[in-house]
Amino acid sequence: MSAHLALLRAVNLGSHGKVPMADLRAWLTDLGYGDVATHLQSGNAVFTAEGLDEDAVAAAVGDAIEAGCGVRTPVLVRGLADLEAVVAETPFGSELAAGDPKFVHVAFLSAAPDAERVAALDPARSPGDRAVVVGRHVHLHYPNGSGRSKLTNDYLERTLGVTSTARNWNTVLAVRDLLAEREAR
Repeated sequence: MSAHLALLRAVNLGSHGKVPMADLRAWLTDLGYGDVATHLQSGNAVFTAEGLDEDAVAAAVGDAIEAGCGVRTPVLVRGLADLEAVVAETPFGSELAAGDPKFVHVAFLSAAPDAERVAALDPARSPGDRAVVVGRHVHLHYPNGSGRSKLTNDYLERTLGVTSTARNWNTVLAVRDLLAEREAR
């Protein structure tokens, strides 16, 4: 069995897009996925299944959420190899080594953006912040905190022309570990 991660975009933020994690686990189980778990309340679900297509899984999970609670939200799916690559390829290793994981985030993208769109990212938009696009991910460093940054998820989506959902570094590591545990079973 392969382990998969479903990343829900913009759920359980204030009063917007309420998706109960217990319900999400039940819906994933109803879809036939095994060893289902969620991490935090921000829409991170891990599960096992054999031979799944990421886009088909994302569509099925999105449909199940909409049918279950009326919330329509984009869902991105990744596997353990994707998360291991994200961790290995981070350009912010020195920041992480300095003990600043809360300032490092990863935006997961629905597709790799075109080079022209990547070039359109404005480095002067949010002084001090950095964004590095690697395939279907954007590595972000927010030395003054993500709440103050103008490199928002909406900005990334508009500029890159793809769906995006971001997670902080600690969450990236936690879901990577959950995937690895499932792969090892």
